[in-house]
Amino acid sequence: MAPLNLRRARFIPDSQGLNVTIIRPGAHKLDLDTPSLCIDLDIMQANIESMAEFIQSRGKDWRPHAKCHKTPAIAWKQLEAGAIGVTVAKVSEAEVMAQAGIQDILIANMVVGQTKWERVAALCQWADPIVAVDHYAQAEPLAKICRQHGVQCRVILEVDIGLNRVGVQPGIAALELAHGVSRLEGLSLCGIMGYEGHLLRIEDPDEKAQKIESAMKMLTSCRDMFDRDKLDCHIVSAGGTGSYQFTSDCEGITELQAGGGIFADPMYQDWCGVTGLNYSLTCLATVVSRPALDRAILDCGRKSQNPDIYKPLVKGYPDAEVTQTSAEHCALKLNGESRNLKIGDKIELIVGYADFTSILHENFYGFRGDRLEVIWPIQGRGKIQ
Repeated sequence: MAPLNLRRARFIPDSQGLNVTIIRPGAHKLDLDTPSLCIDLDIMQANIESMAEFIQSRGKDWRPHAKCHKTPAIAWKQLEAGAIGVTVAKVSEAEVMAQAGIQDILIANMVVGQTKWERVAALCQWADPIVAVDHYAQAEPLAKICRQHGVQCRVILEVDIGLNRVGVQPGIAALELAHGVSRLEGLSLCGIMGYEGHLLRIEDPDEKAQKIESAMKMLTSCRDMFDRDKLDCHIVSAGGTGSYQFTSDCEGITELQAGGGIFADPMYQDWCGVTGLNYSLTCLATVVSRPALDRAILDCGRKSQNPDIYKPLVKGYPDAEVTQTSAEHCALKLNGESRNLKIGDKIELIVGYADFTSILHENFYGFRGDRLEVIWPIQGRGKIQ
């Protein structure tokens, strides 16, 4: 039997192992079983192109973080729009991207432990990763293993620019670490990065711009110190989705890591003030109970959409509101037209924050209008090492 091609069909076996349902391209959205994670392909593509054009118009490169989608097929859409590579959080995610033919991969988290260092060295045999470090104790053993494997791995120093999470302190501490890393055979120092995540929710745009600019100057001052000591620092990387429209204007930054804007989650638009992008990710759900005139229960609880960062919105029913989620149930408070919802009706919830929801699903279902075009396996799902 030929292997299943998820781009062409989706088979759902019954309890006897028989293929009883076939979902093919061209199927109507309402034919899908629920819960299902759906992408409006036209809107996502428009978001990708908008982000690429915005960043490139500021003279910056785009290396989008893949944490919102973990899917090589979507990463390739970003590369086709002009991205220079991808950013990931884990070595296993980098392996997924490399297996799909993507070479330039920034692992923007600390990589620690013999197993992970061995995997990075192996990855260097067939891709060109960059690994973030903020301490010599991470860099020295990685360099040793790279030498043993006969490979060279690019590294980038993460600098703490105010988030107080990870990162070497700017100034002399960063300079000393850069000198130490630059002397390690097996590693190639190529730049610095920082994340202004503590500034995303500043409401006043002038204040936000000023504070982001100050944070970026911490990075560029480190770059200037490296340059004076003839240390390679041609990459200065920063900028998440909640801040990229400000960080893109900061002098000296060479690339932006913003990736989540392709889905333009309500969290980014409401809390972070991101503009010019539109919602493209929804969770299709079924009304399974109508216990009261002003209440409906859906079959998409916490196991299919995470509400912790930002609650989902009810697409097409602005007067309806998500009020409670449990493991398998989502409760809606209904007003206006939404009170006409019946058991068996299917509706869409606009995912509040994709990063915590995509990982709960096996596939994205991509639509043009209401017609299924593609099924993308979320290949980075479960890749947490």
